[in-house]
Amino acid sequence: MVALTVVVPATDGPVTLPACRAAIERAADGPEEVVVVDGPASLSVTGARNLGVERATGDVVVFVDADVEVHPDAFTRIRAAFADPGLTAVFGSYDDRPPAPGVVSAFRNLLHHHVHQSGGGPAETFWTGLGAVRRSAFLAVGGFDEERFVRPSVEDIDLGQRLATTGARIELDPDLQGTHLKRWTLRSMLWTDFARRGVPWVGLLVRSGRPSLALNLGWRHRVSAVLCTVGLVAPVAGEPVVAAGALGGLVATNTRFYGLLVRRQGPARAAVGVALHGLHHLVSVAALPVGLVAAAGDALGLRTRRPASLRSPREATTTP
Repeated sequence: MVALTVVVPATDGPVTLPACRAAIERAADGPEEVVVVDGPASLSVTGARNLGVERATGDVVVFVDADVEVHPDAFTRIRAAFADPGLTAVFGSYDDRPPAPGVVSAFRNLLHHHVHQSGGGPAETFWTGLGAVRRSAFLAVGGFDEERFVRPSVEDIDLGQRLATTGARIELDPDLQGTHLKRWTLRSMLWTDFARRGVPWVGLLVRSGRPSLALNLGWRHRVSAVLCTVGLVAPVAGEPVVAAGALGGLVATNTRFYGLLVRRQGPARAAVGVALHGLHHLVSVAALPVGLVAAAGDALGLRTRRPASLRSPREATTTP
């Protein structure tokens, strides 16, 4: 049986950390080691995870975000998955019962749940909310890119792509779940979708030179983005019928997700969720040209390097 080390980045002093730790301790078949990286405060989340792996002694490293409560069977599922010696990494999903109040929090967490539930099976990406990887494979590809991803962004997707290029087998197990405790606001959602996800993801695709249909890049998401753009432009062009058709197409394309919103929130809040979904896609469209410009600057060597002050000596706490 493989030995597990859980790594939890917590350099920002998250209030959810005690709940995260308690869920890990309650879970069946728990890890042999838990490494909580809680300092220094200047250490980025990518640096915190890399440091956790450096301190880890387990064969498999399980990344758990500090605002996630793992389900009781999470480690049982991870141990069973790595009984297959050909598996390099596995990751899971948020569950469909996020506790944070507010329609925005419910929408954002349920969207993530739906996307991962729809993408089970072989994967070419990775996710650190609740994901496990063989330590040797992680180290072989250089871990997370601390220079490029100073703030939480698409560093886990980047890692998954680099693993995949080596021939590593990665699986998305939809039944490997955790509860996301994060509270979202409209501002934080839009900023994350644009600056923390959309723009850097475009750059990642440009650098890789490979098209991808993984998770949020699937055909439904692409079609939805086009429909939302048409729905925004058509009324301005005096085409209300076209706008209505675009809205109908959006609903038809996302029937399963909107059904989930209705079941979990009721019709009225689900209708707000549809509007938020439209905003989500429009922000993604807006991120495309900005991401292309940023990628061009990166290719020309214009990317700002990480300040030396953020590459300070590291500290961590380790709990057996």
